[in-house]
Amino acid sequence: MNRTRIVALLVVCMLILSSRLYSQTEKEQNRAARNASNMALKTYNNDAVLSYLTNDVLTTTGNGTLLCGKEALASYIKEGGKSKMYWIRNTQEIIVNADRGLAWESGTWNGYDPEKSDESIVNGNYSAMWTKKSGGVENKIPTLCYDK
Repeated sequence: MNRTRIVALLVVCMLILSSRLYSQTEKEQNRAARNASNMALKTYNNDAVLSYLTNDVLTTTGNGTLLCGKEALASYIKEGGKSKMYWIRNTQEIIVNADRGLAWESGTWNGYDPEKSDESIVNGNYSAMWTKKSGGVENKIPTLCYDK
């Protein structure tokens, strides 16, 4: 009987330790969300792209246009017509503030138009703020926008 208890205790301890070893870190969660977001962009799945954003997200386009909120971004995407452009963000750094439930991400982006080339035709730098929500992460930049 004691041997059975010892084996059971060892199994429980191994499960607890292995779950900690294999659980995603905050940075891994952000990278996974970024990779999924990139795939949504590449496959033109706009609903999935928007699902990674908070309602009050701020987006600055490559030409400097500031879009205030998820609805404004959705309209901007629709107005883009049948453009085949998509953007891929390459994360270079993630700084996590676990106490605040925020993470700062920065890196480079490349824009592709598969009708013109397999190579990137535009590129630049980006930064993004992520916030924890319902166990996942969303892009968020907490600031206000005012209508003209």
